[in-house]
Amino acid sequence: MNELQSLSLFPLHSTLLPGAAMGLRVFEPRYLDLVRECGRTGSTFGVCLILEGDEVGAPAIPATWGVEASIEDFDVGADGVLVLRLRGGRRFHVLETRVRSNGLVDADVEWCDRDSDDELRPEHGLLGTLLERILEQVGGEHASAGPAQLDQAAWVGWRLAGLLPLQEQQRLVLLKEADPHRRLDLLLEWIPELDVPQEEDL
Repeated sequence: MNELQSLSLFPLHSTLLPGAAMGLRVFEPRYLDLVRECGRTGSTFGVCLILEGDEVGAPAIPATWGVEASIEDFDVGADGVLVLRLRGGRRFHVLETRVRSNGLVDADVEWCDRDSDDELRPEHGLLGTLLERILEQVGGEHASAGPAQLDQAAWVGWRLAGLLPLQEQQRLVLLKEADPHRRLDLLLEWIPELDVPQEEDL
């Protein structure tokens, strides 16, 4: 962990992961204010999973772990609603929150240490192979990932966390975990319960 910082939060019913892209429709005045503020100052905001409440209306209760979001691109949909393309950055831990008069939630956050560049351990080799097979099927921005990325523990873990049919609470558990190898252990525990290819199919 390192320095504290004030960060505005955008609570959602989905989990933004480090390095992942996310599309987000923005129409509430408080969040349009946030987007304008980020554009003016070049700042980022935080995305946290909603524990109680809704994405619209009264401020929801967010999880105390989240991911920094930077705005990569924006557009206006056919219905006139602003659409953002976000990219997940650093993980953070929320220490305290407060609600602005416009309903926007600000938080004092502690940044988590960046992931190490550790390679996959032998017991996690299956996960690298599984990710490679999934990327071959679904394509997307990571379809051309090379051996170096597919052998990196943190990268493999976060990509699988986004591609596997996990529950959002499971993704939140992964966000709380600082050790990339432990995240892979958790994925190995969960995979038998998911509708994904098993070892004999790879």
